[in-house]
Amino acid sequence: MALNRALFTKQLNLGLNTVFAMEYDRYPEQWRDIYSIEQSMKAFEEDVQMIGFGAAPTKAEGAAISYDSGKEGYTARYVHETIALAFSITEEAEEDGLYGSLGAKYARALARSMQHTKEIKGANILNNATTSSVGGDGKTLLATDHPLGGGGTASNKLSTAADLSETSLESLLIQISTAVDDRSIPIALTGQKLIVPPQLVFVAERILKSNLRPATADNDINAMKNMGMIPGGVAVNQRLTDPDAYFFMTDCPDGMKHFVRSPIKKAVEGDFETGNLRYKVRERYSFGFTDWRAIYGSEGAA
Repeated sequence: MALNRALFTKQLNLGLNTVFAMEYDRYPEQWRDIYSIEQSMKAFEEDVQMIGFGAAPTKAEGAAISYDSGKEGYTARYVHETIALAFSITEEAEEDGLYGSLGAKYARALARSMQHTKEIKGANILNNATTSSVGGDGKTLLATDHPLGGGGTASNKLSTAADLSETSLESLLIQISTAVDDRSIPIALTGQKLIVPPQLVFVAERILKSNLRPATADNDINAMKNMGMIPGGVAVNQRLTDPDAYFFMTDCPDGMKHFVRSPIKKAVEGDFETGNLRYKVRERYSFGFTDWRAIYGSEGAA
């Protein structure tokens, strides 16, 4: 149904002081704290894992050299979704409104709705990190048993869920520093940024920025701050739904990705017969992850 004058009777008459609730400040695009951006020209994108060699063995004098074999591992697939929204407004409602263009006001509301959906879809990869955000290896994003191509498993979450604290962050940083590739060769992985919901931002700031150890009477230094262990600091995401969950972004390449298939497009057109104006926005994209080593975290103890 087209937006018509019956829906905006107050705005057809003089005497109003203001028209409100259509213009609020917006948070910056918080999904950008998590994902790298890539372009796509296809219906979906696939990243395939390559598994390298293990440790080189000692060769005895006169003995034959050993051969190793590499192969492809799992495939991460990104299937793009189409996100779109529209509204229609009558010619008369647009003409008779006395407090600015109704069409322009609702066009800005379209932009807010599109950004909100994008933030939700970006955050949902983390919101579902232990349930339905499943990667190419068949495991959820956060798991204690990611299978390795050369045998064995690896973890990117605390073995026992724990609330955000100095101890839990140090445990995750140790896990990150002992990360290995799929042939169990250590890799130089470091924690870069802490992603938290609004409920944990004050706790996170105290932990990371106190000069001395937080929440103790000890006179020890804050080792994480002193060593510059989390150079990207804290990023707050308003769409994280678990008030206890927290996540470390690492510097793992080919980790969290946002593919842009078709950037946002806006269109306005008039209907010849009715005179109604129709506004539309549309974009196509996908969010996901290729290498689970890009995120370490915990769902909290609660």
